[in-house]
Amino acid sequence: MSILGTSCQSSKEDVKPVKTSEAEQLLLKLKTVPEYGFMFGHHDDPVYGIGWDGDEGRSDVKSVCGDYPALMSFDLGRMEIYGDKTLDNVSLDRIRKEVIEQYKRGGMSSFSWHVDNPSTGKDSWDVSDSTVVKSVLPGGDNHVKFIEWLDKLADYMNSIALEDGTKVPVIFRPWHEHTGSWFWWGQNLCTTEEYKALWRMTYERLQEKGVTQLVYAYSPGSEPKDSTAYLERYPGDDIIDLIGTDIYQFDKDNYVNDMERLLNIMTQVSEAHDKAMAVTETGYEAIPDSLWWTGTLLPVVEKYPVSYVLVWRNARERENHYYAPYPGQVSEKDFVKFYNSPRTLFAKDMNNIK
Repeated sequence: MSILGTSCQSSKEDVKPVKTSEAEQLLLKLKTVPEYGFMFGHHDDPVYGIGWDGDEGRSDVKSVCGDYPALMSFDLGRMEIYGDKTLDNVSLDRIRKEVIEQYKRGGMSSFSWHVDNPSTGKDSWDVSDSTVVKSVLPGGDNHVKFIEWLDKLADYMNSIALEDGTKVPVIFRPWHEHTGSWFWWGQNLCTTEEYKALWRMTYERLQEKGVTQLVYAYSPGSEPKDSTAYLERYPGDDIIDLIGTDIYQFDKDNYVNDMERLLNIMTQVSEAHDKAMAVTETGYEAIPDSLWWTGTLLPVVEKYPVSYVLVWRNARERENHYYAPYPGQVSEKDFVKFYNSPRTLFAKDMNNIK
């Protein structure tokens, strides 16, 4: 019996495929990538940047090195409220277009979802109520509302398709950084069982709605000290395809030590559970270190079987809130060296990976 109350299928003919062939190919590519290096990713890369917003064909990364990131991520927060745009004021139509273009050029895309607090109507950072996760599960006060939100998400995912109707496969990374307590689904805001049930409900509802083109990512923060802590709220091998971590630099020594610890943990888990692994969010805000790319990030990541490393967005509405270089930024030259490293993969490299 599933958490949504649907009965188990009894015959093989009735069982829907768990993943489309395109999603299976994307997952296989994620597992193959470390043989070549690791993909560089950037959040909201083609939709805005430092000093620009919405320009077609533009990217701060591309302006610096002449190539798009191999992976682009986008956030779907507030799409369940607004219907046509996200919390970062990016239209869903534009995101759809960019995901399709990225797929056609051989790259990948990932979605996170900073979903609003369904109990209070405030954003996902509202942790004033520790019963929100319980309230969206079956029998809870917000269950029906939340299923409606999941259905909106499903409809949008299914609308991202090629001209022939083929649905574009993407990485989906909901309920991230749950090892902290700054989101309503965080460590101190729900029990282990409730968190796992939230994941399973999300997965099963999307499957029910025919969203079988997703590769699912589990993405704790930097808190876990060992594999037991890392896996404490792991939803299960039947759901998760890729494991990751979100970790940012504030102090270099601590960042490198924490990154080493987490990459060691993830390597153990990856091997034990046969999962791809990635640094799902990272970066150094405003990149004040001119040699950060080849002096800090590359030396630690290249030692591990990492599929991709993704840095956060270049905000056009907040001063000094950016994580990739732009023309004239202090780390621009070092980023070009990073780009030219045989271990880093960008969009133009992706068609060479089998």
